[in-house]
Amino acid sequence: MSADIVWLAVMAMAVFACILSGVPVLLAIAGAPTLVALLAAGLGAFDLLFFQAVPQRVFGIMSNPLLLAVPLFVLMGILIEKSGQAERMLRSLTAALGGNQSALALSVVLVSALIAASTGIIGATIVMLGTITLPALLRAGVDKHMSSGLICASGTLGQIIPPSIVLILLGDQVSNAYFEAQQEAGNFAPDPVTVGDLFAGALLPGLLLVALYGGYVLIRLHRSDKAEAQGSRPAAVGAGDLVRDIAPTLGLIVAVLGSILVGVATPTEAASVGVAGAILIAAAGGAGRATRLAVACAILAVLLLLARRAGAFGLEFDGGHIDWSATTLISLALTGAVFALLLTACAALLQGGVLLPALKETVTITGMIFGIVIAASILSLVFRGFDGDEHVAELLRSLPGGAWGMLLLTMLVIFLLGFILEFVEIIFIVVPIVGPIILQSDISPVWFAVLIAMNLQTSFLTPPFGFALFYFRSVAPGDIRTSDIYVAVIPFVAIQLLALALVAAFPVLATALPEILF
Repeated sequence: MSADIVWLAVMAMAVFACILSGVPVLLAIAGAPTLVALLAAGLGAFDLLFFQAVPQRVFGIMSNPLLLAVPLFVLMGILIEKSGQAERMLRSLTAALGGNQSALALSVVLVSALIAASTGIIGATIVMLGTITLPALLRAGVDKHMSSGLICASGTLGQIIPPSIVLILLGDQVSNAYFEAQQEAGNFAPDPVTVGDLFAGALLPGLLLVALYGGYVLIRLHRSDKAEAQGSRPAAVGAGDLVRDIAPTLGLIVAVLGSILVGVATPTEAASVGVAGAILIAAAGGAGRATRLAVACAILAVLLLLARRAGAFGLEFDGGHIDWSATTLISLALTGAVFALLLTACAALLQGGVLLPALKETVTITGMIFGIVIAASILSLVFRGFDGDEHVAELLRSLPGGAWGMLLLTMLVIFLLGFILEFVEIIFIVVPIVGPIILQSDISPVWFAVLIAMNLQTSFLTPPFGFALFYFRSVAPGDIRTSDIYVAVIPFVAIQLLALALVAAFPVLATALPEILF
């Protein structure tokens, strides 16, 4: 065994020991490798010149235009969570589906899918579902295990259903890994892997997971279909009321996800439109103006895209004179109307005490994400300083089964790391190490990324450090013990692994839509 492998083992044990001891993750994954590197350098086993690349890496992370979408999607999710949309959608869907146990549980899955497709913020979704739906599920007679597992699992749908922060971060790392792999294979002009590709690739697997959750709910509760919440069937909901309550969220999904998938906006531009729509929805508050807001969201998206296409954000100069064409004037007028509408909505949110808390929470979450990204970059440098990438490449190439053996081991490692690490750390630690090796084969980078995203989703549910479990524990009543929550999520982890196996067995589920759209 070489000295480098010994130092790598020491570094891995130091990182995990720090995490398990309660040291903040950011400090654990940056501080422990740095201390090990300094110790090794003192013994002549590490070159400290590797740390000269840290400023360049930090600058590259902070200047990456793709990662700018992260705080925008975070803010969008927080605003939607505070808008009351979930309560309205849940109430209408439950009544429309029959008002029984199955209807209520199925509504939780469907509402969670809609929230996931419009925000992708896991923590806020689970806390909101736990606060709103858990009492209703328990009153309707759904047992605590089913209720707890359903809320935890449904709340994690934002991990795989686009737009997802996981997919944005994966898009950046898989794109870099694929480019590096193709250069190693002699292809110096590979087709880029975009976040739009990943969004399109994850859409069908995400819907598959929703369908599996829904099927499990119907099977588990089919004998209780006649049971009604609080002993009485709720009043019927008309089609107009159902559309009114769901339209704002659907409008936001169309504006954000649709603009990315059809190629008229980048993820960052679409996230900006999403934030604008979320501001309007949150400012409206009550359901009475929901339909008008849905129309406003759609108009907002169209106006911004038209203004962008017409050059309203950059007036053209011809020979020192501004081109005051009719198109420019119309675009300027439309853009001014949009910003006036947004300023009015922001003023209402500020007066209502919603905007500042949302901005503060966004800064906190974004700071945590980018802090971990930078810390993982430092860990990666130390790992490469000990020739860890070469040792991993040698290990993977020695596995039976070639690229498929490498992929299987990678999926197993990610699943096991999910018990103790969060998705951000796993993405920025594992993908840069194994991605350039695995993607030298004929494995599709989109399929590879979707498999990782689905695997990472299980990390939110696997005890003892599944973050969905922590979020739910914070709002669950005392009679639901932590052990009850651990037991409750087991069937849903099994469902997620089944969905992962199906996508692994049928890659077309992840590759068909990107090929059609792009």
